[in-house]
Amino acid sequence: MKAGRQSGDAAAGGPPARRVLVIGFGNPARGDDAIGPAVAREIEKLGLEGVTVDSDYQLTVEDSAEAAGHDTVVFVDAAVEGREPFSFTRVEPVRQESFSSHSVSPQAVMGLAEDLFGAETPAYMLAVRGYSFEMFREEMTPEAGENMRAALEFLQSVLRTGAFERVKTE
Repeated sequence: MKAGRQSGDAAAGGPPARRVLVIGFGNPARGDDAIGPAVAREIEKLGLEGVTVDSDYQLTVEDSAEAAGHDTVVFVDAAVEGREPFSFTRVEPVRQESFSSHSVSPQAVMGLAEDLFGAETPAYMLAVRGYSFEMFREEMTPEAGENMRAALEFLQSVLRTGAFERVKTE
């Protein structure tokens, strides 16, 4: 899923609109691991100006090019442990010597965006607490659903205000 609107006010004489990329990732056939793609679907439905939405099973090196073309990136994933209902933390770019086609971290995506494209894009991780990650379970637990709703409310507010820098992160 790649969608969203990207536009700016520059033609009207104002500052360009902020371009935000939301990437939800996880496996919908693994119970609560579906949180990332589910959040992405809900954000896409809002049709927020300047927000591009992407969703997949896992992050890939190609996501670095997309990240480099935006002003802010928000990664959304299910968390196996950690804060309930969710945590919102800054993602610091890291450099990796090699990559697996099966696992690229948000930190590595942002490191590649910096190394390959010169991007200094701020990025954040919205980690929504999940509880059950069993294979071939296509529904989320009720608790994960509650956590996802709280995370969606938070993310919608941040996307509408653009106040990423003012959010207290862990």
